[in-house]
Amino acid sequence: MNNIVMKFGGTSVAGAERIAGVVSIARDFRAARLPHAPREGGGRLVIVVSAFSGVTDALVQAAHSAAGRDEQTFRQVAQDLRQKHWAAIDALVPFGDRHASLRAEVEALVSGFENLCRAVTILGELTPRGLDAVASLGERLSARIVAAALREAGIASQAVEATALIVTDDCFTAATPQMDATRAKTREVLLPLLEQGSVPVVTGFIGATADGATTTLGRGGSDYSAAILSSCLDSDEIWIWTDVNGVLTADPRVVPEAHTLPRISYSEAAELSYFGAQVLHPKTMLPAMERDIPLRILNTFEPQHSGTLATASAVNGHTVKAITAIQSLSQVTVEGRGMMGVPGIAAKVFSAVAQEGISVLMISQSSSEQSICFVIRKQDSARAIAALERTFELELARRNVDHIWAQSDVAIVAVVGAGMRGTPGIGAKVFGALGKRGINVISVAQGSSECNISLVVTQDDAHAAVRAIHQEFEL
Repeated sequence: MNNIVMKFGGTSVAGAERIAGVVSIARDFRAARLPHAPREGGGRLVIVVSAFSGVTDALVQAAHSAAGRDEQTFRQVAQDLRQKHWAAIDALVPFGDRHASLRAEVEALVSGFENLCRAVTILGELTPRGLDAVASLGERLSARIVAAALREAGIASQAVEATALIVTDDCFTAATPQMDATRAKTREVLLPLLEQGSVPVVTGFIGATADGATTTLGRGGSDYSAAILSSCLDSDEIWIWTDVNGVLTADPRVVPEAHTLPRISYSEAAELSYFGAQVLHPKTMLPAMERDIPLRILNTFEPQHSGTLATASAVNGHTVKAITAIQSLSQVTVEGRGMMGVPGIAAKVFSAVAQEGISVLMISQSSSEQSICFVIRKQDSARAIAALERTFELELARRNVDHIWAQSDVAIVAVVGAGMRGTPGIGAKVFGALGKRGINVISVAQGSSECNISLVVTQDDAHAAVRAIHQEFEL
């Protein structure tokens, strides 16, 4: 029997109407009325849900404001949570014992959130562990309501907290799953439910340490949760339900003629998710690739659309598959004639940045070794410069390093396609398209896999660059 893990994002569970859409998709899946549902019907189904749209942001804001001794914000957020989730319950569950019980569960969870924030206010400090405890509430609320809606539609279902399934390290706010322990727990808890014909509704985004402390997998981590569970259950496919028709050749707000890619490879999907195509969490590919589990990206608002299928290899005749961009970045440059031939310069640069907890999005170095430049988020620029100046204090004094500086308001434009590998002339077409439109390229990076050419341009040129390359490759 086919085993499918489906993940529904925040816009897919944004309220009663959208949750009714999730129920309809589950019903159509079981009746084989969806394009890719098992033709024999039935099929085992696990659902992973995000928090209602906007809820996690509100929870995080409330927790940080509580650390600043602000009691008003978290109280207002708590009241908004009650109203939003009670309204969904009122619309989905008939008044009676089940309705009252579910409202009571929501009240207990929201009251627990208020108590946590009250404790943070008293302490005047928010630890990463405390932040995870607060941020996990949204998924715990939505899972209970989605499971109840499925039961009201005649589909056996049970809400399951991922803290009972996904075992992680204690790196709060960005935890890493311990896959052997997670596999054992997941199979122990979920397989009996699936064998009974029940649909488990699992909280996305969260897990727990071996001693039971709640952790989160990083923002947008519900996709990752679905892939982890799918790997543990040896699923046939992972279906990620979002609010667009799969992976597009570009952002349709930038390129109106952009269209859905029917198939892409895991590596292409990973590159696109990392470089700003917000349909997948960047880590989602890892469990899928390890177990070779096909992954579909589908649209809850148009469930009959075939979406995009990601597999180990998928070539559709195009050398370039898609173009995407990340904006609001800064390019930091470390330069000096005294750097030439000196071992360890790059190690010192990136060690200094890593110690500040700053993620580097792209690296470029001249062959003369006179400069190293890298791209980071704009908001991290000042901290990175300060850390580098401390690290290279002696080199700056000796003039081995002449200058450490940042160019703000830049963007990375990523040209992605596995078909570029070994194909001559791709770079010429990319740079020719930009040159014809007077767009200056500040720096370039390409890995040996040749699956991605990354270009840094000014933020003002980013959209024009995406349109120019999309048009040049006739996507």
